[in-house]
Amino acid sequence: MSRPFSDPPSLCGPLRQPRQMLAHQVYDGHKSIHDDDMAAGLGLRAGPIEGPTHFSQFDPLLHALFGRAWFETGCISAHYQTMVVEGEAVRAFVQQPAAGERFTRIWAEKRDGTPVLTGTASVGSAAGQGGQVGEITQRIAKLRPPTQLVINRDLRVGQRGAGNPERVRMGFDQHMGPHYPFTLADKLAVITEPCPWYTPEGGPASPWGRAIIPIEMISVLLGSSMDQAGFRGRGPAVGLFAGQEIRLIQGPLFVDHPYELEREIVALSESARTESVWVRTRIFDGESRLLVGEMVLNSATLKASYAAYDDEARALGKTGAGDKA
Repeated sequence: MSRPFSDPPSLCGPLRQPRQMLAHQVYDGHKSIHDDDMAAGLGLRAGPIEGPTHFSQFDPLLHALFGRAWFETGCISAHYQTMVVEGEAVRAFVQQPAAGERFTRIWAEKRDGTPVLTGTASVGSAAGQGGQVGEITQRIAKLRPPTQLVINRDLRVGQRGAGNPERVRMGFDQHMGPHYPFTLADKLAVITEPCPWYTPEGGPASPWGRAIIPIEMISVLLGSSMDQAGFRGRGPAVGLFAGQEIRLIQGPLFVDHPYELEREIVALSESARTESVWVRTRIFDGESRLLVGEMVLNSATLKASYAAYDDEARALGKTGAGDKA
């Protein structure tokens, strides 16, 4: 019997305390859920840390499993389960794949075992082979058509970004705008898993001969120009990331290198408390125009944060209008 135990072993990272860097984030002219006062108004004890911040805790574990391929063709796909506030400790877990396999399960927990996220990770074209499908792809496939959207009723599946292509880059000292009021240098000063490959000093000694953008900061690069897409629901309202997939195709992405982005809405959905827009962003090298990566983001808006929700829902004939439980 080659495997006497039914559950494969897991890799486990150290407890880390990620930093909250979005307290001053502004979009649509108002503070975000990451502001303590805004969070308190929504019943939260403090502004939460943005979900992709936790991706850095998986990088050492997945690099240990897959080597440099993790930064070249890696895919991390996660559903966010519980918000984390600054001061809380989080640990990352990766299920040990069988020899030769390139697809695995991942999850993260708080110190007391509270789940933070659940998902998958893979390299190359492993996802989709042998029934192995990434977390976000699984969730999109299970979505039911929404009955009557209120906040996002003006958006459509298949709608493409008004700014296509959006031109972006990330220098070490480049301020990334109101959505991300900090620089890469600011992040590197507090990142949970420092790596010389991310830095001006150590980047030239990386396997690619230059500094690379940390995978968690790919979300920042792509989010910095999101307003150009024009995917706006009714507002003002407060949103959050409910799930996210970042896939590298010809990675890594490099510091201070030009990229072009093309966006498309791939799904619209709702839950009892939120309405969601699922957007795929394709990343092209700004010089060669090669497709180098993509991100799928589930951006959820809290129904309770939109003051006109009940009145507009009733006017639209939405069943159960006024019930935000």
